[in-house]
Amino acid sequence: MTGGERDRFDAILEDVLATLPPRVAAVLEEMPLIVEDRPSAAICRELGIEDPESDEAMDLCGLHTGRANTERTVEASGELPGDIHIFREGVIRTAGGWRAVGDGAFSNEARVREEIRITVLHEIGHQFGLDEDDLAELGYD
Repeated sequence: MTGGERDRFDAILEDVLATLPPRVAAVLEEMPLIVEDRPSAAICRELGIEDPESDEAMDLCGLHTGRANTERTVEASGELPGDIHIFREGVIRTAGGWRAVGDGAFSNEARVREEIRITVLHEIGHQFGLDEDDLAELGYD
């Protein structure tokens, strides 16, 4: 991934975050949003993915770690908040890819924007205790 691709992706991500409803965006003030090109080998191992270069790893758009709000207890009050990871390459790949078209713009930006939105809302949904079936029903799969 080039620096220009990273910069454009991050600018689109910032635009998407600015459009989230305040109550949803508030979640991101309580937990880190980590943006990386792809999942690390350590994350892949934790997910049971043996090869970080595999299609399974490369297709990963996001990841929520930590305890969902619905699972928090008084005993866990000292725990650090979880994280939301967004993986640039997985999002772009899921959106159908993109290529530079000049002036810092890339083809397929509208689809990448939508995939970023879906991924962010999907991972925030996990923080609220929604499982994969719940998120699919809402259209965030």
